[in-house]
Amino acid sequence: MNKMRAIWTGLALVAGIATAAPAALAQSAAAKAATARKENFKQVGATFKAIRDEMAKGSPDPAVIKAGAQKLNGLARQLPGWFPRGSGAEAGVKTGAKPGVWTDAAGFAAAVRGFQGETTRFQQLAMAGDMDAAKGQIRALGGACKTCHDKYRVPET
Repeated sequence: MNKMRAIWTGLALVAGIATAAPAALAQSAAAKAATARKENFKQVGATFKAIRDEMAKGSPDPAVIKAGAQKLNGLARQLPGWFPRGSGAEAGVKTGAKPGVWTDAAGFAAAVRGFQGETTRFQQLAMAGDMDAAKGQIRALGGACKTCHDKYRVPET
């Protein structure tokens, strides 16, 4: 009888592990996506800050601005891939992304395209060496960030 109980206990344990494993893997993938997204946005923020800080100087270094513009535009192009389905709060991961990122995919995509357009314009101005126009473009870049944050990001407390 003890041998049968041990067999049944073992089978139940195996069944439990087999059932839990896919959920754990999915959560792990969601957590990885959310962590990567957070790190990518840290890069966006740091790059934008470095550009703003350089532009605030009396004589900004065009090479610094060009490098920052190129990096920021490259990150903007990658941004849509940072939000795979299932990587929101519903997966049990800590994220600042509101559900609208996924439930209003068309609106979110439009906001992303707006940001990408502003980063492209900024890069064009920087690469042309027009630091005055690039400096003026900073406000449009910040506005594109704000548009998305207002609608698709949980406010920081």
